[in-house]
Amino acid sequence: MADPYGFLKHTRAEAKKRPVAERVADWNEVYLDLDQQTRDSEVRTQATRCMDCGIPFCHSGSAGCPLGNLIPEWNDLVRRGDWELASERLHATNNFPEFTGRLCPAPCEAACVLAITPDAGGAVAIKRVEQTIADVSWEQGLVRPTQAQVSSGRKVAVVGSGPAGLAAAQQLTRAGHEVTVFERDDRLGGLLRYGIPEFKMEKKVLDRRLAQLRKEGTKFVTGCEVGVDLTVEQLRERFDAVVLAVGALRGRDDTTTPGRSLKGVHLAMEHLVPANRACEGDGPAGIDAAGKHVVIIGGGDTGADCYGTAARQGAASIVQLDQYPQPPSQRDDARSPWPVWPWVLRTYPAHEEAGERRFAVAVEEFVGDEDGHVRQIKLRKVRVEKDASGRRKVVPMSEEVELLPADLVLLAIGFEGVEHMPLLDGLGIPLTSRGTISCGSDWQTTAPGVFVCGDAHRGASLVVWAIAEGRSVANAVDTYLTGSSDLPSPVIPNQLPLAVV
Repeated sequence: MADPYGFLKHTRAEAKKRPVAERVADWNEVYLDLDQQTRDSEVRTQATRCMDCGIPFCHSGSAGCPLGNLIPEWNDLVRRGDWELASERLHATNNFPEFTGRLCPAPCEAACVLAITPDAGGAVAIKRVEQTIADVSWEQGLVRPTQAQVSSGRKVAVVGSGPAGLAAAQQLTRAGHEVTVFERDDRLGGLLRYGIPEFKMEKKVLDRRLAQLRKEGTKFVTGCEVGVDLTVEQLRERFDAVVLAVGALRGRDDTTTPGRSLKGVHLAMEHLVPANRACEGDGPAGIDAAGKHVVIIGGGDTGADCYGTAARQGAASIVQLDQYPQPPSQRDDARSPWPVWPWVLRTYPAHEEAGERRFAVAVEEFVGDEDGHVRQIKLRKVRVEKDASGRRKVVPMSEEVELLPADLVLLAIGFEGVEHMPLLDGLGIPLTSRGTISCGSDWQTTAPGVFVCGDAHRGASLVVWAIAEGRSVANAVDTYLTGSSDLPSPVIPNQLPLAVV
């Protein structure tokens, strides 16, 4: 069993980062790549802090991990130095732990029993342990292709190659179905490829997993927009079931602030995608922050990605704006009691590298020069309230207007749902009021034999939810094709997490 005194003997220790001056000069991952000896000493110590509590909220789908990761089990296996069995237990519930270990904000840690009170020294460093298990698994050759023993003779099309689509594809391939993944971009990975900056996850991490899927038998077709290059009629004729994992890529825009149409004001993805393509060797990014005063509107993950990207491109200055007040440094039990996702200040590695963050402010106007290019923004202090109907409104708190230099403005204010596409029109599938695709309890849409998962179903969310829904939809498709399924299904359709993410 676990060491019940481990959290008393050892304090939480974060993973070490490369020096700021070094990491902003390249696009490599922020965190140091530790040798096996250091991992054995440091990470095994962190895993020892897990006390295998009576009710492990860390792997509860309502507040902790939606995948149901067996966290206490693989923590104890790492404590004992059994990396092979730890890898087996981790991969039993998570197809891509190297993705979640790098990209997930770790709701499991927020739900850790040791996170109830600061006196316990903080949550177990679950995310760090998870990534280390995944990395050691690859280095020691523990990740191997898993081929199906029997072919079902059924064909499945997965539209979209993000984490939800890849998880569904891998599960269905292992169940014996012939799976083809269609991706409209020139490379596979969806937002993992072109939305996540290289300094958060180097694409070699994605490519080695794709190689495993290919060896298992999953087929991939890139540069193909289903509904256009492959018609709906052809799709229906060739495949017995279809999984829609098309994401929720329709970016939320600011259509009301004067000056929005000025040159130099862009949606966040218009900046991130070319930057990622440049790292892939496709040539210089069309929207480059080099030498510019950059203003990022929006305080979430996407804004932080733009922040780190602008720093590496050589921005003259970076300011990130958030309409909401600065959150507290520790959980406010009245607002977000344990074990739900806490409202706290989250500082990303990018915020240590350059620039500043401003809270409780909003842009009143984008100001341009005679050539129609943004050069300044008018900024005012605000308070976010709700009106009688519950709708959010931004209320100015002062008559004072501040001018900030701005040569490049990036709108990182969220996503509005699934993009409008010929595929959905051809299948006769409408979008909900939230811009998502609805499904029944069997993950099937209004079109028979067509299923949905990931952001397309739940809206823009976490990579861990995408993988969980991909695994669940695989169970539903397998059942649809064969009458029953042994594939795990960690998520109930339409289930919403208690954590607000």
